[in-house]
Amino acid sequence: MAVFSAFFRWLRRNLIVFAGLITLGYLLLPNAVVTVFSFNKPKGRFNYSWQEFSTDAWKDPCGVADMCGSLSLSLQIAFWATLGATVLGTMIAFALVRYRFRARGAVNSLIFLPMAMPEVVMAASLLTLFLNMGAQLGFWTVLIAHIMFCLSFVVTAVKARVMSMDPRLEQAAQDLYAGPVQTFLRVTLPIAAPGIAAGALLAFALSFDDFIITNFNAGSTVTFPMFVWGSAQRGTPVQINVIGTAMFLIAVLLVVAGMLVEKRRAKKSL
Repeated sequence: MAVFSAFFRWLRRNLIVFAGLITLGYLLLPNAVVTVFSFNKPKGRFNYSWQEFSTDAWKDPCGVADMCGSLSLSLQIAFWATLGATVLGTMIAFALVRYRFRARGAVNSLIFLPMAMPEVVMAASLLTLFLNMGAQLGFWTVLIAHIMFCLSFVVTAVKARVMSMDPRLEQAAQDLYAGPVQTFLRVTLPIAAPGIAAGALLAFALSFDDFIITNFNAGSTVTFPMFVWGSAQRGTPVQINVIGTAMFLIAVLLVVAGMLVEKRRAKKSL
């Protein structure tokens, strides 16, 4: 009885940890399935049932026509959308936190609309705007649309970081005769960098992964999510699983690298 009592006490103390691990495992289960089926060699067009182990898809990830072209296009759009949304979002976040101006409350509320609004509504609204302007649907309309819906996420991430900054650090830099540019580059920007990086990574992931807004505003442009959706209608090549696994592993490596860098900085500061 004493052993069971001790076990249940230990289980109660670590219940939250177990719940977190189970939830994390459930969330990562689809990634595990995609990884496993990237080594499958299906006999038909659909890669839905396990047949036999093979590394053919990993040896030739661009073996499917137009897949790597759509992947390259998605990466380009995600890069430029991340750059535009990060620059604009950082400036908006600093303006909302540091300055008082008319309609500041309204701007704060409007920033959250793209996050709260269903994507199909925003996609249809952007499509209506582009058609009324006479714009030709394609790369540029997709890029503008991605910047528009990524902007809110960047503003939210950077704003949270800027609000937690201690203004006395910037005042101390000014007391030491640092100019506005020096203060921003040497004090403000390094402190705000984690929030900016978080917003940029989130914007890149959202832009690369988006289908609904892209489908409305792409015209004849085919991004990787649209290619995957089209492929699912006539067959799912194994190379799609290869690209998905590679993107997942790259994201994990970036997170681990960031954690190691942060840990090294913390050790140096002690």
